[in-house]
Amino acid sequence: MLGIPAATIRNWEERYGEIVPERSPGGHRLYSRDQMEQLRFIAAEVSRGLSAADAHRLLADQSAGGQSLATDGRDGGTRLLVLLAERDPVAADLAEFFLRTEGYDVHLALAVGDAEEQWLESSPQLAIVEMMISGGQGADLCRRLKQHDAGAVLAISVLQARDEALAAGADAFLQKPLDPLEFVSTVRDLLGSSALVARHGRADA
Repeated sequence: MLGIPAATIRNWEERYGEIVPERSPGGHRLYSRDQMEQLRFIAAEVSRGLSAADAHRLLADQSAGGQSLATDGRDGGTRLLVLLAERDPVAADLAEFFLRTEGYDVHLALAVGDAEEQWLESSPQLAIVEMMISGGQGADLCRRLKQHDAGAVLAISVLQARDEALAAGADAFLQKPLDPLEFVSTVRDLLGSSALVARHGRADA
């Protein structure tokens, strides 16, 4: 999910002690959503040229100051908003976790009416639509959202519904169960943005 070798994460934990996960009964590391964002932040700072030590110090300073990791203002960016229209609360929770870990804000809707209302009120940059939402009304929802001429639409389904989704105006389709890396990559492509800093423009799906 993060593209960081497990050995590197363990080394950071032992050396700096800034991000220390809980442990499962079997001894596996269990990271919270906030810790996932912190690890993403560290990796991004290291990729910009900071040493791991300096990146951890910056993380500690920002955490102490209550500053958001995803909106620190250095690039003038803001968090992008994703509307998640999903019929299954368990699947929705998992997808929301992946999205928030990537630095996106998420509005969740478990029914078509709520999804369309939230789309009109908040104008998200991307809608993710489960084709079977509200008894199979996902295709109609895709059509209506695209008629509003705002944002991108990613359709998802356990069914082989790619042709139906694209015909309804969806910009891309993924079949469930979602592969986390493919899911995140597709979202990034549709938004045309980095994981942490919002940028304008879109890439073709």
